[in-house]
Amino acid sequence: MDIVLEGFDTFLFDPLYAYLLPAKSASFAANATYSSLREAPTPYSASKWEYQPASQYINLTPSKYAYMSSLPRDDWRRQFLTLFLITWIFGLVIYYVCASLSYIFVFDKSTFNHPKYLKNQIRLEIAQTNRALPVMALCTAPLFLLEVRGYAKLYERPEDAPFWWYNVLQFPIFIVFTDFFIYWIHRYLHHPLIYKHLHKPHHKWIMPTPYASHAFHPLDGYAQSIPYHVFPFILPLHKFAYIILFVFINIWTVLIHDGEYYADNPIINGAACHTMHHLYFNFNYGQFTTLWDRMGGSYRKPNDELFRKELKMCQSEWKKQAAEMEQVLKVVEGEDDREYLPDEPKKVR
Repeated sequence: MDIVLEGFDTFLFDPLYAYLLPAKSASFAANATYSSLREAPTPYSASKWEYQPASQYINLTPSKYAYMSSLPRDDWRRQFLTLFLITWIFGLVIYYVCASLSYIFVFDKSTFNHPKYLKNQIRLEIAQTNRALPVMALCTAPLFLLEVRGYAKLYERPEDAPFWWYNVLQFPIFIVFTDFFIYWIHRYLHHPLIYKHLHKPHHKWIMPTPYASHAFHPLDGYAQSIPYHVFPFILPLHKFAYIILFVFINIWTVLIHDGEYYADNPIINGAACHTMHHLYFNFNYGQFTTLWDRMGGSYRKPNDELFRKELKMCQSEWKKQAAEMEQVLKVVEGEDDREYLPDEPKKVR
């Protein structure tokens, strides 16, 4: 994350901090405009901060603005605020881009006709996400701050790995590690004393769209992300691998909510498995694989009709799904407080 932080500082935050929190010895007036700030002489004596590149492979020479703020780059308060903003904004960008692409090119719009599709569902999913992401970013920023300040086992040179093959094995190790702990976190979020307070908002979506991918209660979403952030404090992880995996995780979260059931695979916990989870609540808690569900007795094989186009959107199958879902819902939640679309046929958007 230090590489990401350096990039954002160089191209965005250095001028902003210089303008909003100028160094006392800076030679521009407190009421200077941004255009005049750009032309101000560089007061290199205004900050004791010295540039140390975050990566030996990427050289982002700082501009004069990096030395013109009373909060230098290495101030932990500035780093925390910047990491919070990056996490929040970057999370929104990934969410809107990936969910929108999935909605346009992948998501089956016939889902709008399912009896358990909610009134104004996409709008509700987006609203829930917009409320959750800033709080999740605020909770995550301290972990990123610890990473940036050198407390994690992140490395950059391949030769710094415990052994050469670890540069490849770190990817499956990361998947297995996070899949295991997310399984148990997710499963305990379904405990009756916890579910109604934290996890129920995400189960509002019985037939989710890609926009439901990040539509959590913020503490629920944060809790399920903890294994991702804890991993580099326990096991070594390459800096660039960490960035790649962080992006992959967010994309995968969208993919398992996209309503297209390509992965008819007994190992991969794809969209079909996750649809079973949204429909029937107490199955398929895993994130990437079905391994821990199988070992924990919570695996449910996706319904065969999900993989057969002629049956996937069949009204009789939907009625069967809805009837079973209602029986499970009575046990898990009691009364159903969702507002579904009317029974008449809906237009496909």
